[in-house]
Amino acid sequence: MHKPLVISLDDVRAAAERLRGVAHRTPVHTSRTLDALAGRELFLKCENFQRGGAFKFRGAYNAISRLGADERVAGVVAFSSGNHAQGVALAARILGVPAVICMPDDAPPVKLMATQGYGAEVVIYARASADREAFARAIAVERGMTLIPPYDHPQIMAGQGTAALELLEDVPDLDALLAPVGGGGLIGGCAVAACGLRPQIRVFGVETEGADDTRQSLERGERVSIPPPNTIADGIRTLAPGHLTFPIIQRHVEHVLVVSDDAVLATMRLLLLRLKLVVEPTGAVALAAALGGLLPAECGRVGVIISGGNLDPALMARLFA
Repeated sequence: MHKPLVISLDDVRAAAERLRGVAHRTPVHTSRTLDALAGRELFLKCENFQRGGAFKFRGAYNAISRLGADERVAGVVAFSSGNHAQGVALAARILGVPAVICMPDDAPPVKLMATQGYGAEVVIYARASADREAFARAIAVERGMTLIPPYDHPQIMAGQGTAALELLEDVPDLDALLAPVGGGGLIGGCAVAACGLRPQIRVFGVETEGADDTRQSLERGERVSIPPPNTIADGIRTLAPGHLTFPIIQRHVEHVLVVSDDAVLATMRLLLLRLKLVVEPTGAVALAAALGGLLPAECGRVGVIISGGNLDPALMARLFA
């Protein structure tokens, strides 16, 4: 008998009800050019069009909306270099909840400014020397606030899973689902939703070279920690999969594929020029794997999560240098 996982399809469906009319139901894009390059049909779930520019808003709103009245008054704390920061800041503003966001000293300026623009208080920590979670927990304790972690949280995962729920409602007969993997909140929630709706679907995670902590963890059968990865995909610079997310990944994710930073950049350039889609590096990771021929041949219809579009303008300039 399998141990029960921390979330179920019912939790994802409940999150979808809470998000109805608040989160955008993001479009599913197709392209004959991409299909020809990949040798299969691709269906892009474009979370770059989500509020806050990424899927993170889904989980943040789902988690904060579940807080009690006293917890809402006290406020929330989050730690993030970018999209979770923006998701929490925006969800908190909508729900009238004070928010403190702990961001590293090397966070992309565009994400820092957006987080402040949503009305959150930003506290900077030194990435090289500080433990970001300990730093945020200390603030939460000191101020009596609730910590909203970026991925290792049932309501965060259930919220993120609504992206796959929508995708499979729009395209029910997918053979496979591809998603980027950082801490595992997105792929965890999406895998539970996808496998719950379509048990025969094959789920693949994607990481970049040097940031493959989840791939190594799956191969070892236990959570593996890696040194801080140097990858262009800043959304997946995690050191290890989450305590809560990893059992879901073990149960539902067939394999984690690995792509190069160069492949990610080429995919971003292709999306911008051919589909007119602005996608950040992490958002292009899953599509890079599909275009790189890394999927089994029998996966003819593939859903691809484009996780976000908060592209640093300096990096956009580099795409065409």
